Amino acid sequence: MALTESNMMQPGTSAPSFTLPDTVSGKAIKLADILSDKGSVVMFLCNHCPYVLHVNPELVRVAKDYQAKGISFVAISSNDAEKYPQDGPGKMKAHAREVGYPFPYLYDETQEVAKAYDAACTPDIYVFDGNGALYYRGRLDGSRPNNDVPLTGKDLRDALDRLLAGKPAPEQQYPSAGCNIKWK
Repeated sequence: MALTESNMMQPGTSAPSFTLPDTVSGKAIKLADILSDKGSVVMFLCNHCPYVLHVNPELVRVAKDYQAKGISFVAISSNDAEKYPQDGPGKMKAHAREVGYPFPYLYDETQEVAKAYDAACTPDIYVFDGNGALYYRGRLDGSRPNNDVPLTGKDLRDALDRLLAGKPAPEQQYPSAGCNIKWK
């Protein structure tokens, strides 16, 4: 698997709308269902990527910490489940429960949502303000498997703290990096 970086959608871009099945609850979830007037985090994840597996514990901590402050979270997997069956909806449900995701884990079978967000890798993280405009996009922090950088969520936490405080977005936003989305 080649290390792939985020495409870095332009700040201010409106969150692309979607309606996708939540693999945990079985319900259809719309973007409008998860948007918060405080801010919302949309993440592209998958079950098998070592970069996602590495950051999962901190993603869960960040989500729990900031959901308590009114920020909403949702994860989407857009990988081709025919070629990568470990990323199919049934396995997603089991994975979400095993990892303890405190947010919906949606399946983008057509990959149209990933394309609308210009998502490139897993994890790929987008923070939208209370009006649904892109505020931050990029990495959780500088930690990667085997690089000995502590997993802290520093970059995402800083962006969320700034958003909640009504401050401008961080000027320096580093791309996320991980496995490429497995396109059909």
